[in-house]
Amino acid sequence: MNLDKIKSAFLMPLSWLWESFYRIRRSCYEYGFIKRHYFKVPVISVGNLSFGGTGKTPTIMWLADYLAEKNKVPVVLTRGYKGKLEKSAGLLRSGQRFRLNPHDYGDEPLMIASKMRKGAVIVGRNRAANLKRFFPEINPDVVLLDDGFQHLKIYRSFNIVLFDATMPLSRYKTAPLGYMREGLTALKDADAIIVSRADMVSDEERLTLKNFISSHFHHGPLWCEIFYRPMGVFNCHDQLIYDLADLKSLSVVALTAIASPDSFYRSLEQLGMNIVERVSFSDHYFFTQVDVNEVLFKANHQLGVVICSEKDMVKLKQVSRDPRLVYLKVKMDFLSGEDSFTQALGKVLHLDPEALST
Repeated sequence: MNLDKIKSAFLMPLSWLWESFYRIRRSCYEYGFIKRHYFKVPVISVGNLSFGGTGKTPTIMWLADYLAEKNKVPVVLTRGYKGKLEKSAGLLRSGQRFRLNPHDYGDEPLMIASKMRKGAVIVGRNRAANLKRFFPEINPDVVLLDDGFQHLKIYRSFNIVLFDATMPLSRYKTAPLGYMREGLTALKDADAIIVSRADMVSDEERLTLKNFISSHFHHGPLWCEIFYRPMGVFNCHDQLIYDLADLKSLSVVALTAIASPDSFYRSLEQLGMNIVERVSFSDHYFFTQVDVNEVLFKANHQLGVVICSEKDMVKLKQVSRDPRLVYLKVKMDFLSGEDSFTQALGKVLHLDPEALST
């Protein structure tokens, strides 16, 4: 028996216990043994089954923009991971950019709020209580529950579950055996499956993933595939520095503090950039002046620039606004399933069918 088989045999019971706990927990909410909080407006949950890196934040931003187009006021309910307000509560108005610190609110809430045209972002771990507190002040038409698939305390009208197309099927096991925080049986509560980074794998791989996931549900939720369309390279002031045509052979030091750095590197390479060095930190890491100085020295030595994700730039510009620090701006777009998805949203939001095509 090799080492992998020994490890698997040892972790299998722990994985089974982990999955059983989540099954029981979900059933307790489903049958009313644990109280849920209900709100008078639709609640749309955006979540996943794995440990991060599936694209929840771009999906939230797409939804907020879509709702604004339909003249709806959204509020995003998020934890604000690693921010000082995570244990209490904080409110970010749409479009806020200045005099805000990611150390207080977290990086993703600041990025979401800065791009929203309407509504607000509520930060804090106790999401139900925070929503009740700020609801009269915001008076939203719809709630977007960030990372909400396991946050069962709040009843939701529509459940979106994201999967990363680039994650190997071998990792689809519950922790500690695999990378799943909840078993695939939980998909019985899913209304829509969104597969992110679908452009980074072949048609055959996408079909294999669809068949694998579909074997774990019988009700047939919506199936959508998305990718992240690059919009260009911008500086810390959100000014365009490089068009897509200018990126061929551009030498860069790739800096990341995100859950899926390999996908970010692949995006840069697909655009023709020459990655001379890769510098990765843990997800949600707060950069220091020492970190910035080191990567700028590397960039200067390699005659390149330091490029990061938009989420990373939220924290980087708090430390330095050096012109050599830039970020790749992307926008979520659909490969398939957009019409079915927007029609389902229209039913949840009680939109006029004619408004869906405008």
